[in-house]
Amino acid sequence: METGALCRDCLTRAPQGAPRCPACGSPRLIVHPERDTLSIAHIDCDAFYAAVEKRDDPSLRDKPLIIGGGKRGVVSTCCYIARMSGVRSAMPMFKARALCPDAVILKPNMAKYVEVGREVRRHMLTLTPLVEPLSIDEAFLDLSGTERLHHGSPAQTLARFARDVEAGIGISVSVGLSYCKFLAKLASDMDKPRGFTIIGRAEAKDLLAPLPVSRIWGVGKVAAERLARGGLQTIADIQAREETDMMRTLGPEGQRLWRLANGVDHRAVSPDREAKSISSETTFDTDVADEETLVRVLHALTDKVAGRLKKADLAGCSITLKLKTADFKIRTRSRSGLRPTQLAARIFPVAREMLGPEIGKARYRLIGVGVGDLVDGAEGDAADLADPDLGRIKAAETAIDAIRAKFGGAAVVKGIGFGKKS
Repeated sequence: METGALCRDCLTRAPQGAPRCPACGSPRLIVHPERDTLSIAHIDCDAFYAAVEKRDDPSLRDKPLIIGGGKRGVVSTCCYIARMSGVRSAMPMFKARALCPDAVILKPNMAKYVEVGREVRRHMLTLTPLVEPLSIDEAFLDLSGTERLHHGSPAQTLARFARDVEAGIGISVSVGLSYCKFLAKLASDMDKPRGFTIIGRAEAKDLLAPLPVSRIWGVGKVAAERLARGGLQTIADIQAREETDMMRTLGPEGQRLWRLANGVDHRAVSPDREAKSISSETTFDTDVADEETLVRVLHALTDKVAGRLKKADLAGCSITLKLKTADFKIRTRSRSGLRPTQLAARIFPVAREMLGPEIGKARYRLIGVGVGDLVDGAEGDAADLADPDLGRIKAAETAIDAIRAKFGGAAVVKGIGFGKKS
C-alpha cells in the first residue's frame, strides 16, 4: 500500500500531498494508491532515433528534427519539437517538410540505433530476466518478486532505471506500470516524454471507458471502422456488451476485445519472444516502373535481409514482397512453407518470381522484401540431395560476406547489381 509520494529524480519519499520533493525540490512525484503493489511494466524510449541524434549532436537540442529518407520517403520518427508542428511518424516526407519547413532532416543510422537499443536492453536485464522486447526501443518487464533484490518496490526500481538511463545513456524513457501488459503499454504512452504513469485495478474500467476502440491493442483503422458499423465506437460500448454476445458476434476476437476492454489480460511477459520477420525496403526518389531498376533494387534488398538473418543467426521459411504504388496503395505477395534459408541466393529467386506479375501494372514508389516464420540459423540451408548446388552456393556466399565484412559492402557487387542508377 502506498505511503506518501515517491520522487522520480532523487527517489526520496515525500509526504502525502506534497507539491514538491522536500529533498531536491522536484515536482515529479509518483502518487498512486496501488503504486507499490504493481509489477508489470512497459518501457518505451522517447522519440528514440531523434533522441539519439540529439544526444550525439548537442547543436540539434532545441531544433525540430525529423529522421526520414528522401523527398518521397516517410518519417521514421521526429522529436517533440517537430511534433508540435503536426509532424508524425509514417507521414510522407513532403507533408512533414510543409508542416515544419525549418526542421533538420537526417537519414536513419540504424546501426547506431541498434547499438543504443541493446545498451538500454542490457540495463533492463539487470532489473529482471523477464524482459520481452517489442522493438528496438520498447519492452515489457515483469518485476514480480524483485523487491528484496533491488531493495524497493518495482515502482522505485523503475524510477531509478529511468533516471540512470537518462544520466548514463543520454536518452529518456517513459514508463507504464500496471497489473497486466495491455494496461502497462497504454500507460507508457499517456504522459510522454519522460512519463511515469500507473494504471491500477480499481480505476482500469473507468479509465478505459471513454477511449476509442482503436486504443485496444491490435485494433487498426480498418478494424475500428468495422466495429463502429456494429455500434462499437468507444471502449465503453464494448464494456456494455456481454462477453458471450461479443463472442457470438465476432468469435474469438470478440472475446479478446471484451476482456481487454474490461482490463482483463492474462498474457505473461515472455523473454523468449522472437522477431516475427526480418525485412528491408526502400523508397524511390521518383516512381519506378521499369523492370531493370525494380529487379536490381530488389536484389540489393535481398542481400541486406540475408546479411541480417546471418548476423542474428536466424533462417526463414516464408518470403514476402512489398510494393507501394504511386497513389500509396500497398501490395504484398507472400510464399510460405519454404525450406528454412538465410541465403540471398535462395531468397531472391522467390521474391523475383513474385515481382514478375506486378511489373507493368503500376509505377512504384517503394519496394521491400522480408523473410518470416523464423527458426534457428542452424536449421537453415541444410544439406539436401535434391539440391546438389546448395553447398557451392553457400560457400560462395560465405566468402562474399567475409570480403564485405573486411573491405565494406561495396567490395563485391554481383552481376545483377550493375545497371543504371534509380
